[in-house]
Amino acid sequence: MSDASKPRALVVEDNPAWRQIVAEILHDSGLEVDLADGLDEAVFLLRHTSHRLAVVDLALGAEPATNQDGLQVLEAVRRHDPGCVAILLTGYATVELAVEVLTKYGAFSCLRKANFDREEFRQLVSRARSAAQAYEGVDYEAGVSAPVAVAGCGERAAAQIASDAVLVVEDDAGWRGILSELLTDAGYQVRLCNSYGEAVGCLRSGQYRIAIVDLSLNEVAWGTDPERLLGGYQLLQQAHAHNIPAIVVSGVTNRDDIERAYGDYDVFAYLEKQAFDRRAFLQSVKEAYDAALGAQSLDVLTPRELEVLAFLAQGMTNKELADALYISTNTVKRHLKAIFSKLDVHTRSAAAAKAVSAGPGKYLL
Repeated sequence: MSDASKPRALVVEDNPAWRQIVAEILHDSGLEVDLADGLDEAVFLLRHTSHRLAVVDLALGAEPATNQDGLQVLEAVRRHDPGCVAILLTGYATVELAVEVLTKYGAFSCLRKANFDREEFRQLVSRARSAAQAYEGVDYEAGVSAPVAVAGCGERAAAQIASDAVLVVEDDAGWRGILSELLTDAGYQVRLCNSYGEAVGCLRSGQYRIAIVDLSLNEVAWGTDPERLLGGYQLLQQAHAHNIPAIVVSGVTNRDDIERAYGDYDVFAYLEKQAFDRRAFLQSVKEAYDAALGAQSLDVLTPRELEVLAFLAQGMTNKELADALYISTNTVKRHLKAIFSKLDVHTRSAAAAKAVSAGPGKYLL
């Protein structure tokens, strides 16, 4: 017998075993559960009953590898039950699909059945219920979007901290999973953090080649001052202080925020989640990674050799270098010989390329 006083959840799943698993966890979490095994039944329930949470399978019915009726259910959630927070649970999620689910359809998270863990799912349900409660009374017709994400779509375990690792700071586990999968498949070691505090600890205790940071780390309740939500700025400052190139991957699209990231924190690239493209992301990572490698290689040079290299990168001749530094041309030649040896290069252009790859600020004048 149903309890009308309890908040309701909807499980849309055509596999009876998975329906039972998810329904039991939701029931144990204090939710009254409605069940649907297909699109039509799900839409009917969304039209006639208010739900706090919906857990939706992607493939409903025949040909599970190609069926995507679950996306239509997500659209129905937005249209008919906008106060409901949706989680997609699927065995067929690709990176592109996960991005689409989180951005276009406004799902709270995207989970892979292959990585399903009961305790992690319980924690996700708790966070999703909190997000749904925060949105009670919101005027959705005014253009407020549904709360987005908080648990992993194929999230991988954090790699062992190493000096060439990529630090990913993202409180949305769906996006953590996406970024981790792309980076790991491309051959990078990855260290994942889901909060400002965890990331600061990593920066202080380990060395990282580059940092990928979300601006709005939601460590305070939804509905408070938006400025307090942008903890990513403080991490950009930390990364900058550690001379770690930073790439922002964020849903924050305000022009002032983007210009602030570039102007005040010298970020390497700023990528918007709403227009996320895996090739653009991986290209930015490669360029930032190469720049960091170049910067690290210059650490072997003395301060005077760095000065010589900086002027060399501007295309100066030996005579011009000597005049600029008030030294003889023979001294310039000795410095260049030492630079070539330490950087393992044989030409002026190769040395200049290493200086350019290090980026502005620390090494270039």
